[in-house]
Amino acid sequence: MTTTLLRFEQLGMAYPTPKGPYPVLENINFEVQAGEFVCLIGHSGCGKSTLLNTVSGFAKPTSGQVLLKGSPIQRPGPDRMVVFQGYALLPWCSAYENVYLAIDSVKPKLPERDKREIVMEHLELVGLTAAADKLITQLSGGMKQRVAIARALAIRPEVLILDEPFGALDAITKEELQEELLKIWNTQKCTVLMITHDIDEALFLADRLVMMTNGPAAGIGEVLNIDFPRPRSREDIMEDPRYYELRNSALDFLYNRFAHDDDA
Repeated sequence: MTTTLLRFEQLGMAYPTPKGPYPVLENINFEVQAGEFVCLIGHSGCGKSTLLNTVSGFAKPTSGQVLLKGSPIQRPGPDRMVVFQGYALLPWCSAYENVYLAIDSVKPKLPERDKREIVMEHLELVGLTAAADKLITQLSGGMKQRVAIARALAIRPEVLILDEPFGALDAITKEELQEELLKIWNTQKCTVLMITHDIDEALFLADRLVMMTNGPAAGIGEVLNIDFPRPRSREDIMEDPRYYELRNSALDFLYNRFAHDDDA
């Protein structure tokens, strides 16, 4: 039995400009089930990050609302953690300290021993036990993103929000982290909302792919159900004819039906 965790109800977002409100999002109605992995895709500027900012609590919708377990989201909270493409880590701290400080800020009364165990458990989860004491400035891009993921998951959020987390990484590191993310998600079973520009990434990771129309006043144009069995093998799904049907549907949506002027 599925349980609705997140619900977008008639959500709209507009930003003030000297010429009046500029509508970014309009009439977003969508539900996300507990434990679901949902990817969002669309052209740059269509409001994907703005939409997820309403979930994180970084932005308040102009109209409508986002409900988490039936209650409107009003502000950021530890039940929703964000991983950014730019890592947002403290460069003067070690990998260990970055994760520890997050736990300490949310659970200051937790016994010190428990905090240390949670830090090391999550660094081990992302394969960084040996790099725990290294400064962030000493880590590669892939390792920094692993620290950011460990920090977010150590809080045990109900919703993990990923804003193009692998966009700046090389192809090999990107694929490694995609597979690691799926393993972690299978273990922790939190709900994931992830922005991507990569159709293949979405088809490998997600249960559903939400495709957004162009702005201004962008909305949800179409939702693809990705029902490949889990655990997933990249090789197996790429041999499945449905993979190319889904891929072609997404390509048609992005580059024919909702092509940017400079894409046409």
